[in-house]
Amino acid sequence: MVKDKAPKKQHLIHYANGPSLEEINGTIEVPKGRGFWKTLFMYSGPGALVAVGYMDPGNWSTSITGGQNFEYLLMSVILMSSLIAMLLQYMAAKLGIVSQMDLAQAIRARTSKTLGYVLWILTELAIMATDIAEVIGAAIALYLLFHIPLVYAVFITVFDVLLLLLLTKVGFRKIEAIVVCLILVILFIFVYEVALSNPDFGAIFKGLIPTGQTFSGTDHVNGSTPLTGALGIIGATVMPHNLYLHSAVSQTRKVDHSDQEDVARTVRFTTWDSNIQLSFAFVVNSLLLIMGVAVFKTGAVKDPSFFGLFQALSNSSMLSNGLLIAVAKSGILSVLFAVALLASGQNSTITGTLTGQVIMEGFIHMKMPLWLRRLVTRLISVIPVLICVAMTSGQTAIQQHEALNTLMNNSQVFLAFALPFSMLPLLMMTDNPKEMGDRFKNTMWVKILGWISVLGLTFLNMKGLPDNIASFFGNNPSASELSLAHTIAYVIIAGIILLLIWTIYDMWSSRNKMPKRFETTEEPL
Repeated sequence: MVKDKAPKKQHLIHYANGPSLEEINGTIEVPKGRGFWKTLFMYSGPGALVAVGYMDPGNWSTSITGGQNFEYLLMSVILMSSLIAMLLQYMAAKLGIVSQMDLAQAIRARTSKTLGYVLWILTELAIMATDIAEVIGAAIALYLLFHIPLVYAVFITVFDVLLLLLLTKVGFRKIEAIVVCLILVILFIFVYEVALSNPDFGAIFKGLIPTGQTFSGTDHVNGSTPLTGALGIIGATVMPHNLYLHSAVSQTRKVDHSDQEDVARTVRFTTWDSNIQLSFAFVVNSLLLIMGVAVFKTGAVKDPSFFGLFQALSNSSMLSNGLLIAVAKSGILSVLFAVALLASGQNSTITGTLTGQVIMEGFIHMKMPLWLRRLVTRLISVIPVLICVAMTSGQTAIQQHEALNTLMNNSQVFLAFALPFSMLPLLMMTDNPKEMGDRFKNTMWVKILGWISVLGLTFLNMKGLPDNIASFFGNNPSASELSLAHTIAYVIIAGIILLLIWTIYDMWSSRNKMPKRFETTEEPL
């Protein structure tokens, strides 16, 4: 009798080329024959994980500052960004459900190995950029709530890996529920604070309609124009890692792919879930902008960082409403703000780690435990934050706060680099009947709106890149620094265009081929 071979020992970091997030892929059963609301409840959850990315600490600064500087003018930008996000997330979820591959796997299957590595590095930079914002947000929240010195608070954020370890034991459905609860906490806090401020609802609804002034590059307020404010909001709202994440977590529901009706039902309810959750994100971002207008007197807050906003919420002289002033004296407004900031950072911990695993497995077929993945990326992300804190230790408090705020905003520049390389392939694949089938390919209206959105966002991100690079030199760069910033930006734009041409060429060349979903032959890492 031949003995069975001993099972092969699994290394900590190993080759992986199976279903996306294999441990949870297709694990949640959705009973058929239930009513609309019961069925929607069973599909609800992935949209919340995605919506977290649209209300992370990076969004807070852009929305609140936009409200302070331009009142309700940029409400229309938040609305347009949210609608574009709904369209892109719908396509990402549909790609995952129909093709049974996440966006990273689908791109890698249609491009060369070399390009796969390049796109992986680019997307990793974007994820680390968002992680920097999360480190800063969580560290500041710990400092504000518990008076923990900022350096120690930055190190403490590393230990959120322990939270991730705990969550991996409770099951994915419970993780979805925890994320939804944290979103509701954030929503409740901002609804409460804005309700106290008695905002001008007529002006709010008027601001939802874009005008010629919305993207003006000449009307300067506090060194910013509506155009730079709009680009900041767009850049912080539509982020590439959410597309990768949604294409993966949309596959957690069990689907009979031999039954087109079951696939169509999954796409429909996943879209409902996504749009509902992104509507919550739109409300949160709108409330943040309204806070900038109605809670603070215009221009009263000289320190636009989270520190300054926290202090402003407890300083009655900076507030614009009698009832708000009375509540502020109790300190509850500032504490609630810090709690919401901490909740936002913890939400992003969960989704950022899952996304990192998705792109690592999809682009380079490498897998590591989630806790190790989180530990490595967080340790890398805290380095620039610690350098920033150390370099400004001898400066005034406001200068330190502004430096951290600038680092957070400047880190988002990497999102502009990575976004076209997720949007364009996504649109090309979901437009292709060979990939999606005649039933699930994009309709004409989705195709038209998709191309307008993708080309528009790419153009706006590239247009704003010179100013983003210039901001690395401080608030008042010299003529030579501006010239250098523009030269760097144009070189980067040229590189992005060449890389986009390479990506489009590879994908166009393979448009009529149906790639194998997964290879079983193991490759060396």
